[in-house]
Amino acid sequence: MAKNLEHSACTPIPTSGGGFNPNAELPYGLQLEHLSSAMQSFLDFLKFVNLELNRREISRLETMLMPANFSSIVSEFMTTTIPKYCSALVKNTYHNGYPDLVPIGMFPKDAIQYSNEGIEIKASRYLRGWQGHNPEDGWLMVFVFDCNRPRDTVPRSFRFVQVAGARLTKEDWIFSGRGATSRRTITASVTDRGYRKMMANWIYRDVPTSVA
Repeated sequence: MAKNLEHSACTPIPTSGGGFNPNAELPYGLQLEHLSSAMQSFLDFLKFVNLELNRREISRLETMLMPANFSSIVSEFMTTTIPKYCSALVKNTYHNGYPDLVPIGMFPKDAIQYSNEGIEIKASRYLRGWQGHNPEDGWLMVFVFDCNRPRDTVPRSFRFVQVAGARLTKEDWIFSGRGATSRRTITASVTDRGYRKMMANWIYRDVPTSVA
């Protein structure tokens, strides 16, 4: 039974067809169908990887990696894949440049250390309290997901929970505190005002399939 549950959890839950918001405002020529295709590409990738890991009796990717590392994989995959479907955007080729996606042809070699033009991509398990390294002026898009962590004992499939995005200003961020003995990197968090901006422009929400 446990093996059957683990095998079933290798297949992510599909996105809800009716979960995309037709009234969402998207910048730089980005369309809902571009995001839908990129999200489906990630689900296909994760299924392929996890089924092969399962065949070799290795833990699924999301239970193998530290939670922050897996979140980084989700965000990097979306950053790389969205331009495959939206020809107006390209990945920022500047190492650790901001934002992650920039309008194609706007910057030499599509590389810029910092600009308020483009879209910063984040992935998170949390419905709010999203973080970045610094307060920034620019578009932020967050892909919220649910999946197992390494400590979980009951297998469950990966699913996208929601996507939200909006143009934020530096006033929509606040630096997160750090205890005197903490060694974690100082970060900035989206404020309640920034959160309301993003949720007013929600892009996707998981819609449970009704049972006939």
